[in-house]
Amino acid sequence: MNEFKKEVQSPTNDVVDSAKGFAFSFIFFFVIFAIGAGIRLIGN
Repeated sequence: MNEFKKEVQSPTNDVVDSAKGFAFSFIFFFVIFAIGAGIRLIGN
């Protein structure tokens, strides 16, 4: 057996971690977009 499979650092599913990363990055960039859109609306 592969020695790296015996002692895993995180036994969680990788799909869950990648979904969290995608969601957090999407929310982050959406917040930046919303702030910019709000500043543009206030400026006009």
